Amino acid sequence: MEGTDVTRRGEKFLREIDSFCGQERRWITRIDEPTDPQYGFLPSERPIEVYIRNGVINLDKPPGPTSHEVVAWVKRMLKVERAGHGGTLEPAGPIA
Repeated sequence: MEGTDVTRRGEKFLREIDSFCGQERRWITRIDEPTDPQYGFLPSERPIEVYIRNGVINLDKPPGPTSHEVVAWVKRMLKVERAGHGGTLEPAGPIA
């Protein structure tokens, strides 16, 4: 895969993220080297299996189920053996 193609697709992905977030930034490519695809994926092209194996899910837990229950649900839904949570999954409560 030629580096310029990877760079162009990567920049397109960054512009899409900026647009989604309502940002308008200028991106500068400093180095344009060939990239070997065996060393990873562009985020927009990363297979869901890789996200599941190596990823983080930002989850907004509703009131009611415990953090432990939600982790068990995620494990069943994604058919993975290991999952956990960092910090609290408890709702923040009213903002003063």
